[in-house]
Amino acid sequence: MAYNIPSVDKLIDKFTSLPSIGRKSAQRIAFHLLSLSENDVKDFADSIIVAKQKAKYCKCCQTLTDTDVCSICSDPARDKSLICVVESPQDVMAFERTKEYNGTYHVLHGLLSPIDGITPDSLKIKELLYRVTNEDVKEVIMATNPTVDGEATAIYISKLLKPFEIKVTRLAYGIPVGASVEYSDEVTLIRAFDGRQELD
Repeated sequence: MAYNIPSVDKLIDKFTSLPSIGRKSAQRIAFHLLSLSENDVKDFADSIIVAKQKAKYCKCCQTLTDTDVCSICSDPARDKSLICVVESPQDVMAFERTKEYNGTYHVLHGLLSPIDGITPDSLKIKELLYRVTNEDVKEVIMATNPTVDGEATAIYISKLLKPFEIKVTRLAYGIPVGASVEYSDEVTLIRAFDGRQELD
């Protein structure tokens, strides 16, 4: 009979369901958690539950926050005339690490992908248009990943923004085609910002 521990196997299976976590990594995490004290494990579990209960979308930019409006949107020192459009809250964190960008963000929570059933109505595009209509926005930076879906999304949104007569730019060199914003280093992201080009 093969050696197995049903309760531990279930825990490992839960970890393998997470992005980029393979079976070996899941086993290491599971056994590490089991080596912790009961209080430490409880704190770990509680932090997941609390984050799930408290985290919500910012009413303005749609990133994750514990409050109605995130700390970026509520910061008076931020340039509200500049909106950087990204795919996910992780991308906001990546750009914030550069400490070079002083505008605001707008999180789409995905990219257009008709094959996967992701249509414009599936994304936070209406909320972006509302902001452009009601705020003094001068430039929208399309910072979606340089993939087929990312490019298609950037072009689609730029066409929607054309009637507003605002500047719409696209991150340029620095991020190679097929790469992910989330995993790009700070220097690469700064160069991408500096080299952004206007979309027709």
